[in-house]
Amino acid sequence: MILVTGATGTIGRHLVPLLIDSGAAVREMSRRQGFDFEDTESLTRALDGVDTVFLLSPPGDTVAKYDLALLEQAKNVHKVVKISAIHTGEPGFELTSAWHLPGEQALRSSDLMWTILRPTAFASNALAWLPQIEAGEPIPSFYGDGKNGVVNPRDIAAVAAQALLTDDHDKQTYTLTGPELLNTTQQVEILSDVLGKPLQTVDVSPDQARAGMLAQGMPSESVEFMLKGFEIVRNGGNAVVTDHVERVLGRSPATFRTWAQETLL
Repeated sequence: MILVTGATGTIGRHLVPLLIDSGAAVREMSRRQGFDFEDTESLTRALDGVDTVFLLSPPGDTVAKYDLALLEQAKNVHKVVKISAIHTGEPGFELTSAWHLPGEQALRSSDLMWTILRPTAFASNALAWLPQIEAGEPIPSFYGDGKNGVVNPRDIAAVAAQALLTDDHDKQTYTLTGPELLNTTQQVEILSDVLGKPLQTVDVSPDQARAGMLAQGMPSESVEFMLKGFEIVRNGGNAVVTDHVERVLGRSPATFRTWAQETLL
């Protein structure tokens, strides 16, 4: 029995069908199914009879708390595949490391088999631009010319499935990226071509971004977290492409264009 946390989310909705098609028994854990990381009894029910766990805690400053809460209850579990984030534990990435490093360390020091997946920026983040695309307005660019190795969530799910279903990736840490580095302007140009619609970007300075997020009611700590992320990308800190998806799947990762064609057409 494989427990999939975040089963209805960006990765989980692709992962669950892959596991079912493989013949695995799957239990989905999400709030829709009545499960809650903050409810010990709920976690006990979710883990009953489970041998393997796909661990994806909701993003935010509760990630470490939720990771550790589930691991504490995972008495009879043999393997955990955890979704972490690119650069976890590296200097300059203290904020995301605070989310994910405690769970990573708990797995490494445990008797469990584990695989840690550290994806970069998701291709599906571009869905946040749909209001501008539909209104014919410029798409905000917070990263300047900074680039990401944008990864398709389907590829993250496919890698996770291999780690869950086989022993080939036990005690491995993979940084998951797409095959190319793209800045926001390049992503928007691809979307323009795929959709057959003229699209433009507008650069948003850190001060403009801060003012806009505060005006929307975002807590100041969250705003500063977001701005730190923008700064890292602007300065080239996330310009990373690896071969880890290909190493696991035996094929190249999907391009951003492929994601756009599959998702938006």
